[in-house]
Amino acid sequence: MIYEGKAITVKALESGIVELQFDLKGESVNKFNRLTLAELRQAVDAIKADASIKGVIVSSGKDVFIVGADITEFVDNFKLSDEELVAGNLEANKIFSDFEDLGVPTVAAINGIALGGGFEMCLAADYRVIASSAKVGLPEVKLGIYPGFGGTVRLPRVIGTDNAIEWIAGGKENRAEDALKAGAVDAVVAADKLAAAALDLIKRAISGELDYKAKRAPKLEKIKLNAIEQMMAFETAKGFVAGQAGPNYPAPVEAIKTIQKAANFGRDKALETEAAGFVKLAKTSASQSLVGLFLNDQELKKKAKGYDAIAKDVKLAAVLGAGIMGGGIAYQSASKGTPILMKDIREEGIQMGLAEASKLLGGRVAKGRLTAAKMAEALTAIRPTMSYGDFGHVDIVVEAVVENPKVKQIVLAEVEGVVREDAILASNTSTISINLLAKALKRPENFVGMHFFNPVHMMPLVEVIRGEKSSDVAVATTVAYAKKMGKSPIVVNDCPGFLVNRVLFPYFGGFSKLISAGVDFVRIDKVMEKFGWPMGPAYLSDVVGIDTGHHGRDVMAEGFPDRMSVEGRTAVDVMYEANRLGQKNGKGFYAYEMDKRGKPKKVTDPVAYEVLKPVITEQREVTDEDIINFMMIPLCLETVRCLEDGIVETAAEADMGLIYGIGFPPFRGGALRYIDSIGVAEFVALADKYADLGALYHPTAKLREMAANGQSFFG
Repeated sequence: MIYEGKAITVKALESGIVELQFDLKGESVNKFNRLTLAELRQAVDAIKADASIKGVIVSSGKDVFIVGADITEFVDNFKLSDEELVAGNLEANKIFSDFEDLGVPTVAAINGIALGGGFEMCLAADYRVIASSAKVGLPEVKLGIYPGFGGTVRLPRVIGTDNAIEWIAGGKENRAEDALKAGAVDAVVAADKLAAAALDLIKRAISGELDYKAKRAPKLEKIKLNAIEQMMAFETAKGFVAGQAGPNYPAPVEAIKTIQKAANFGRDKALETEAAGFVKLAKTSASQSLVGLFLNDQELKKKAKGYDAIAKDVKLAAVLGAGIMGGGIAYQSASKGTPILMKDIREEGIQMGLAEASKLLGGRVAKGRLTAAKMAEALTAIRPTMSYGDFGHVDIVVEAVVENPKVKQIVLAEVEGVVREDAILASNTSTISINLLAKALKRPENFVGMHFFNPVHMMPLVEVIRGEKSSDVAVATTVAYAKKMGKSPIVVNDCPGFLVNRVLFPYFGGFSKLISAGVDFVRIDKVMEKFGWPMGPAYLSDVVGIDTGHHGRDVMAEGFPDRMSVEGRTAVDVMYEANRLGQKNGKGFYAYEMDKRGKPKKVTDPVAYEVLKPVITEQREVTDEDIINFMMIPLCLETVRCLEDGIVETAAEADMGLIYGIGFPPFRGGALRYIDSIGVAEFVALADKYADLGALYHPTAKLREMAANGQSFFG
């Protein structure tokens, strides 16, 4: 053994060829943490010191190659001073450069996922051979940064600037064949042939059949574009990428700027340019939020995995109530491999549900994400029925009938009588208490809430609601089924609106106050969309449905009368009374016309302003900052209350629920991270400025205590 550590070993293979293998002990994947980097330094030095070595193969002892840097270390690293961060980055890069400069040929054998620093390790090798099932990429922009181990330097010199910009700014994972077409790898082979292919490649380089020094040279030099070619490549790309990424996500454009700045430098000077830009991005609030988002997501997955031990396997599911929602649930289940019965009392409902599932599957076929054969397979896994004939074989039933407690109780009691005693019943309700619905059941321990968000196929969140009598097995099985459907489940306790809608309605409450103050709803939408929301509150109300919002508001007012009940009529009331229900009937705050693709397009409608006149009680001068505070303070404070009340267990789950459920701006990290970004004490002081607006704007005693003690939600 030439070198042996806890993450890396270097051992002789044959005829002067050695294998540098990544195999991080105690972990399921390889990643670049402090230990791995330190050992790579030692391993490279050991290879340099051994004159008998003629070639190096880099491999992995795990199913993946290297998934990238250890993100958990980012939080502490990014707190360092700029100078310390730059120095640390360049020190790490010196290891990769020293590996690249070895006096012998090197080959990376990519057996599985090689992302971020993992792929940058591959780029430092002379040759890359990849298993056909593997993927490579540089996804750092998704964390608000860009590649920091030489990715912005080596990739453009290996695959050309256009391809490199697309890979780095897009941050996507690339299949083996696509990597070969771009020139990012030199060969694609079956996984069981990878070791032999790497060995053959290194032998050809050692023999001189392949000129590894010529292959290496472009990575050490300037980018081969003249001044005009550079201007055309970079300026066009910056404009396009800026339009795609938007102003709140600076990393993709900064990556292009860095490649451009370093285009006329050799490798080492180019790496210094990369390091300076990397540190600049690491210090942005967007990066801190997106890194936090990644860590929260990991915590969510870890918690969901914790239920696996007691969850029962769902082999056959059922959905009660077809239509758009039922069809979406059936599609999601069948497309992910779990057959599902779809029951409705009306033939029209069945047809609507099947049409929805067919449309969604057809869309995937059209985009090349699904074969026609797989579409047919998924459709046959959806079995429409108007009877309970096969329900005796079902493991879980998702009730998705009309949002009315009496109707739901009747349907749930009915289905309980035809399923097995151990079958799980789940209600897809958005606001109705699970404890209330459970009163109609003989086996409430088998009953939970399973709240999907619309549209089902696009929204990643599922709220699994634990009632007072819900068993651990019922909760665990529902969580496991949600994961099997490709969703991110969060377990919450029962209360009106659960987590997401309980938090959303105070946000709409702020919107109603702005309308009453005479603020134009179009202006409010524009301000909140600029803040980062995918759509403003008026547009969102139309998309959700004014009637749905009206009903939900009443439920929330009954549940939390101290702060969510309102005196007099609101904007939602007058819209509802005027039968302006939003997109579903073509008129709400906006009017809707079909565009060329058959999708509803919003247009301003003067009638909406007339409808709203009775609820405008004043003409208050407000700034854009006021609009943000009117909307965000009550949303954030209700999130705090949900955490304090134990509706959600952790700050991470609360924030992820809002990001996955209602599109909270990801670059802001969630409501609690947003409070942290302002500062808890500063946020409390800000809320106090708006105290005259009512109880929704009054901080809790615990939050005031946190402010006084200098605490934060993510310390």
